[in-house]
Amino acid sequence: MDLRAELLKSIWYAFTALDVEKSGKVSKSQLKVLSHNLYTVLCIPHDPVALEEHFRDDDDGPVSSQGYMPYLNKYILDKVEEGAFVKENFDELCWTLTAKKNYRPDRNGNSIVSHQDAFKLWCLFNFLSEDRYPLVMVPDEVEYLLKKICTAMNVELNSCELDDYLSQEPQGQVGLTVWQFLDMVNSGRFLRGIEQEAISMAVEEVYQEVIEDVLKQARSPHVLGHKPCPGPTPVLISVSWVQGYLWKRGQLRRNWSERWFMLKPSVLSYYMSEERKEKKGSIVLDKHCCVEVLPDRDGKRCMFCVKTSSRTYEMSASDTRQRQEWTLAIQTAIRLQAEGKKSLHKDLKQKRREQREQREQRKAAKEEETQRLKQLQEEKERKLQELELLKEAQRQAEILLQEEEQRRRQQHEEMQRTLEIQLREAEQARASMQAEMVLKEAEAERQRKRILELEAMQKRLQEALQQEVKARQDEEAVRYAQARLLAEEEEKLKQLMKLKEEQEEYIIKTQREKQVLKQEMENKNKCLEEAQKQLEEVRVNRQRVDQDVMAAQRKLRQASTNVKHWNVQMNRLMHPIGPGDKRTNMSGGVFAGYQPLLSQRDSSLK
Repeated sequence: MDLRAELLKSIWYAFTALDVEKSGKVSKSQLKVLSHNLYTVLCIPHDPVALEEHFRDDDDGPVSSQGYMPYLNKYILDKVEEGAFVKENFDELCWTLTAKKNYRPDRNGNSIVSHQDAFKLWCLFNFLSEDRYPLVMVPDEVEYLLKKICTAMNVELNSCELDDYLSQEPQGQVGLTVWQFLDMVNSGRFLRGIEQEAISMAVEEVYQEVIEDVLKQARSPHVLGHKPCPGPTPVLISVSWVQGYLWKRGQLRRNWSERWFMLKPSVLSYYMSEERKEKKGSIVLDKHCCVEVLPDRDGKRCMFCVKTSSRTYEMSASDTRQRQEWTLAIQTAIRLQAEGKKSLHKDLKQKRREQREQREQRKAAKEEETQRLKQLQEEKERKLQELELLKEAQRQAEILLQEEEQRRRQQHEEMQRTLEIQLREAEQARASMQAEMVLKEAEAERQRKRILELEAMQKRLQEALQQEVKARQDEEAVRYAQARLLAEEEEKLKQLMKLKEEQEEYIIKTQREKQVLKQEMENKNKCLEEAQKQLEEVRVNRQRVDQDVMAAQRKLRQASTNVKHWNVQMNRLMHPIGPGDKRTNMSGGVFAGYQPLLSQRDSSLK
């Protein structure tokens, strides 16, 4: 969990506390006060211009959490530096705002935890809660926190009673809210018969270990005489603080002084007394540091030293057990620095979360497998029912099949009798058909002879048709020549008429110049005479072409007469073919063979 996420959790409580109407929005004046206080406790320089600009009055109405987040991120959270402020003061500000509205201790003063202890439990809740809003703590983390508090008081948590309490929560709720958690602790169900002072000391111990990262020594639960709880072995079980009095040797004067030491993952600090009001110094721990046990000398026993890259610190514990606890704890802190981990409990929390996710995945997979098996069982039962139905349907089908087989056997017998009758009739028909076939073969022989005659006639008709076509072509050529001569005659006539008109025009024009143009008129008359001669020649040519056309027409009539003669002969040859379907069909087929030739001849005649 990074610093921004930790701060947002506490700010979320402060924002929701200012939301009196529970509408998800807070008035601008309250947000201004909240922002000013956050500037103060986070030791950020105040920016009143940005504050007034963001919350200007031209935008009416309260602001939602989504509307406040851009300002919060840009002007506050982006400027926060880790170690530049006291986080406890920041948490106290947010706790004061939210506790005034939501925390309801016993009015008679019978609360198990004090107001200050409730604040520390609230901080612990924020640290262990899930990273989604609204903030809740899952049952595993609730049990983990209560076990740490009970372990600090050397008592054992009643897990069964805790499970009963958690099972009473509303269906669908994935965990406890902080107010439900505080009500559960104040109810006394899990801390029965324990003095408030002991509870405060236990809460303080857990708070310093988890929130302030004061390391604790890992020991087995058997040290306190408790039986280990069933289930997976926890990664770290804390039974005592690694903080207390040690003798430390000075660097310059080399004298021994008693100091109060407190170990965190990155630093070992020492003070004048356990009140921690006057800090005398600190030893920064990194991966290059090491811890060594020293032999007793100069009247000091249980000695050990912490070596850094710049200095060696010699210390003396009260007994061997205390020295072992300190050396192991310092080695744990050095190991955390070597692994790049700033907080042991953040790493443990992440591991517990991963274990929960793995359990949830295994549980989901198991439920999915159970559901799949259930579906398979239902599918099996359904298939068994379908099988029974199929068996019943098969029995019905067998009965129907037997009935169908019997009916088919009867039909077969009837069909066999019918076929025997038809066979006898077919034998009789076969005999009659054989006799008829003899007659048909004789008739077919006659038809073949007639076809040969028709084929010879067809050849002669084709020759006559070709002669007719050639005569038609000659006639077309003569007609074309006649048309061409007529066109030339018309053209000469047009020229003649034109010359005549010109002559008349010249006569009208030259009446006054008759004497002058007389010679020209004679020339025109000559031209006219020549044109008349040409016209006479054209007429003679036309008469000659008309004679050619008449000769071609005579040839055409002669060819038509020949075609008609051959048609009469063919009809006469086809007429004797009498009754009989086969003969009729054959004659029809022969006639159909001549029909295209006749159609071609008629089209040529046209």
